[in-house]
Amino acid sequence: MLQPKMKSKKQREKYDFVSNLIVTLFALLNLFPLYWLFTSSMKNSSDVVKMPPDWWPKTFTLSNYIEVFESQPALRWTFNSLYVAGLSTVLLVITSSMAAYAFSKLRFKGRNVIFILFISSLMVPKEVMIVPLFRIVQDLGLVNDLHGMIWPNVATAFGVFLLKGFFDSAPDALREAARIDGAGEVRTFTQIMLPIVKPGIGALFILNFVQVWNDYLWQLVIGQDKDIKTLMVGIATLMQDLNPNFAYKMAGATVAAIPMLLIFMLFQQYFTRGISIGAVKE
Repeated sequence: MLQPKMKSKKQREKYDFVSNLIVTLFALLNLFPLYWLFTSSMKNSSDVVKMPPDWWPKTFTLSNYIEVFESQPALRWTFNSLYVAGLSTVLLVITSSMAAYAFSKLRFKGRNVIFILFISSLMVPKEVMIVPLFRIVQDLGLVNDLHGMIWPNVATAFGVFLLKGFFDSAPDALREAARIDGAGEVRTFTQIMLPIVKPGIGALFILNFVQVWNDYLWQLVIGQDKDIKTLMVGIATLMQDLNPNFAYKMAGATVAAIPMLLIFMLFQQYFTRGISIGAVKE
């Protein structure tokens, strides 16, 4: 009896080793473009297009980054992107959490119908709404204004849909106990329910921040002046430039990628917990 169990244990260990090896290999393959971007940004332009390529730079230089910030308002672009993505995401978390709480815990007439109609907007691509959105923003006088990039992103059906699942998993007994203790709806929402859905909020923060950060088309339409451009739009202009300095362009792309990496590292714990909790059905 012991021998089959030992054999089965060895088979599981072998299977785990092979699985981990495959996952590690694919992870390294996915990280390679990022590695190539960083290393190329610290090369000379001629070394970037060299064949066969140098997998590890023979000389490191920061002149490409210095040139990006000296020849272009890259610092201003970075601030614009952080402001637009950060404020949009904070406002989205507030509106989505309140709406998701209402759809999940409050009882009102037509709740399910309204929720279905609200979620059905996910089937409409944002590109289809570019023209009407632009007309609305234009009538509000927000064209060529950072706030014109922000307001269309402060309420989305995806954020409500994501957080509603987390509020649904919260026991109704907690809300009832809070009401018995004399807590109002606002206090129940802020002090009892929000801490429970914190992993979902972290996941939503990362997903929406990245989405707004990379929202190239809308930011291109709204930001027309050079000082109003976001980092993604500004770096894209470098890519369209006829300047053959590829290392310079790689440095610009690296500057655009670093903030997203930092945001993910800061909220990684909440993101992984949010995804794992949302994947488990009790």
